[in-house]
Order: sequence, then structure tokens, then C-alpha cells
Amino acid sequence: MPHMLPETLQRGDIIGLVGPAGPWQEETFRKGIQTLSELGFQTTFPRNLLEQQGYLAGSDSHRHDTFTEIWRDPNVKAVMAVRGGYGSLRIINELDYNLIREYPKIIVGFSDVTSLLSAITKETGLITFHGPMLTTLETSDQESVQNLFTTLCSPTPQTLKPANLEILRPGTARGTLLGGNLTTLTHLVSTPYELPWQDAILFIEDIGEAPYRLDRMLTQLSLAGRFDTLTGLILGSFVDCGDQEEIWYRVLELFQKDIPIWANFPVGHGTRNMTLPIGSSAEMDSSTGSLGFTKPFLL
Repeated sequence: MPHMLPETLQRGDIIGLVGPAGPWQEETFRKGIQTLSELGFQTTFPRNLLEQQGYLAGSDSHRHDTFTEIWRDPNVKAVMAVRGGYGSLRIINELDYNLIREYPKIIVGFSDVTSLLSAITKETGLITFHGPMLTTLETSDQESVQNLFTTLCSPTPQTLKPANLEILRPGTARGTLLGGNLTTLTHLVSTPYELPWQDAILFIEDIGEAPYRLDRMLTQLSLAGRFDTLTGLILGSFVDCGDQEEIWYRVLELFQKDIPIWANFPVGHGTRNMTLPIGSSAEMDSSTGSLGFTKPFLL
């Protein structure tokens, strides 16, 4: 898959805000904007961005149109999702991928936004970024917020060497970085927007899923052959998902192939949420507990 690199973000640049999924509270929205302002960034968003419709931030056409409006704005340097929840899956078939190719930008989010990131990378080759969203900036720890902008504002990739990493199976691996929310990735299987799993380093995380539901999704992906050609696996946070060691044990049962497997990596719905470039070339080194990037992912 050919890579297309967005331009590096700089202090003073305008970040466009989009709501491709669920609704949010006004207070967390305003606090997120304040945080971005304090960090030196301007923000813009459609005047009618939130048009709440049940569990969605407006109708499918509304969420699609406001996303397109922000992407088309030549003054917007990066696009940040306001919140996840659910809904991104419903609009990815209607996105104008030619527009995205013509005006490549940074886009960042996580959780349900995994489907949007995956679809954009699959359809255009644009590197996308799994990281904090506007309404999670307040709850993310200082290291994660700093890492977000260190990642987006530097053309030189930074190696991640997180504390408290668990090496479940040692080794080294190279591959294309793929991943995000486990539930969302499972729902992308056999759609046109599923990224290639071959020779990939996969990272996964989730929230509020019972152990048996995680087991079911992992088993489905295994039976579908999606784990057969991975070169490495990274388990992020599984918030309110029961005993983490139970999840790790099931993963080791499913992965008989001798590839490096890490756990407790700071990515996902916890306070620790490092920013990871989807579609980039990455390298796992268990001897140092470091995740590096072998090629630039920003211009």
C-alpha cells in the first residue's frame, strides 16, 4: 500500500474539529478547545457541528457534510475528532476520498474513530493517527498530551519506550502498523475498508467489554485468518474489561506463531494514550521494550 504523508503541524496552525460519531457534553468540548489554545493552536468547526440525534452527533448526512466542510477548508492543517462512541462506520462509504487525496492532512482520533482512520488509510494511503481526541485531552495524562503534539509537530519519528510494559513473548518484528479499537476492527472485517493484515504489527485496545465478548472477537479474527500473517502484537489498555491477565492468557492461546507479544502498552481508553501512526513502518524490539518507526510519517 503506497504511503501518503501529511504535513507536520506547527504551533499557531488551525486544527479543524469534526464529530463523525457520538455526541458530547458542551463543557468537555469547551475545555478541549481551551487546552488546544493553551498549547498554541487555533481551532475551527462548523457552527452547527453538534446536532444531536440520539446516540449520534447528528444524522449521517450531517456528520458527513461537516467532516467534508472541515477537510475542504484550506486553512485547516489538522483534523481532530471530538469524540468516539458510535457512528463513524455509517459514513465511511460516503466520504470523498478524492478530496482527501487532493488535500492530505493530519487526522487524529481513537475508539470508534478507528473505522474512519482505517478507511482513509485504506482508500488513500494517507498515514492517520490513533491518539487523544478533543474531549479526552482533559482526562489524558500530561505525557500522552505531550506525546500527541511531539508526534504531530516533528518530522522526525520519536521512538516510544513506555514504562511498565509487559513482554508476554519476546522477539523483534518489523511491519506496517495497524490497529485501534478491537470491536471496531472486528466490524471492519470483510468490508472494503479493512486494512491488510499481512506483515503487520497489530495494536488493539477496548473498553467496557466482558471477557467472553473479547474472547469471541479474538477467536473470530483468528478463525478468519487475520492473525496468521502478523509479525507482532501489542495489547493496549482494556478498561473495565475484567481481569487483564485472562485476556492475555487467551491471546497467547490463539497465537501459537512465535511473534513478539506485548501487553500494558499505553494506548486506548485509559489516561495513558500514546499517539500511533496507522499505516507507518514500525519496529518492535523486546530487548529494549521500544517501538520505533523506520520511515518518516510526516512531511
